Amino acid sequence: MASAKDSKDELAGSEQPFVQHLKELRDRLLYGLMGLAACMVLLAIWPGPAGLIDLIAIPIRAHMPPDAKLIAVGVFSPFFVPIKVLLMAALLLSLPWWMYQVWAFVAPGLYSQEKRFAIPMIVIGSLLAYGGIAFVQLFVLDQMFAFIQHFTPDSVAATPDVASYVEAILSLYLAFSLAFQVPVVVILLVKLRMVTIQQLKDFRGYFIVLAFIIAAVITPPDVISQLALALPMCLLYQLGIWGAQWFIKLPAAVPEQASEASSAK
Repeated sequence: MASAKDSKDELAGSEQPFVQHLKELRDRLLYGLMGLAACMVLLAIWPGPAGLIDLIAIPIRAHMPPDAKLIAVGVFSPFFVPIKVLLMAALLLSLPWWMYQVWAFVAPGLYSQEKRFAIPMIVIGSLLAYGGIAFVQLFVLDQMFAFIQHFTPDSVAATPDVASYVEAILSLYLAFSLAFQVPVVVILLVKLRMVTIQQLKDFRGYFIVLAFIIAAVITPPDVISQLALALPMCLLYQLGIWGAQWFIKLPAAVPEQASEASSAK
C-alpha cells in the first residue's frame, strides 16, 4: 500500500526558483498566443470573417423577411465587428490548446495520479464548452428569436444592429459554455475533498433554485433562454454527481487490492 511519504517523494527535489516559474508562464502564454494566431489565420482563410458572421446570423435571419439584413449603425462597425467575431471564433477553436498550456504549466507540481485525472478533465471541459455553444447556436437562438418575433407588431420592422446582435450572442456563447462546466466543477470539488457526494445530493434542491436565479440574471429577459440555461444546468449537476462517484471509485480500487494482498501475506 502506497503511503503519503511515497507520494511526497515523487516530487522531492523538483522545486524550481520563482524566476523559473515566471519564465515557464511566459513561454506558455506565448505558445497559447501562437496557437490563437494560427487559428485566426485559418479562420480568416476559411470561412473568413464574412462567412463567420453569416453563420452566426442564421438563427435570426430565419425569423426575418427574406430580403431583410442586419444593419450596421456604427461608422466602424463593418470593420470591427468581423474582427471581433474572428477573434472570438479563434479563441473558441484554440480552447483545448489553451487548456493544455495551463495543464503543462501546473503539471510539474502534480502527482502521477493527479496528472492522470487532469487530462480527462481537459477533454471533458472542452467538449462541454463546445456543447454549450452548439446548444445556443442550434436551439436557443432559434427558439428565442421565434418567441421575440411573436410579440413584434406588424407595423414594426425588426432589423437589428449587427454590433448589438454579435455582442448579445457572444455573451450567450460565453454564458452557456461556462454553465456547461458544472460537471467539471462538481467533480473537482469532490476530488479535492472540499465537499462529499452526500453534501452535493443534499444541496440539489438549493442548486435548482440557484440555477434559475443565475439564468434569470445572465440571459436575455425571455422565458425561453432562461429555461434553456437553467434546465441543462440542473441536469449537468446530477451528471457531475454521477461522474464524481465514478472518478472516486477508480483510484479507490487500487489501495483496496493492495491491502488485501498485504493481509494475505
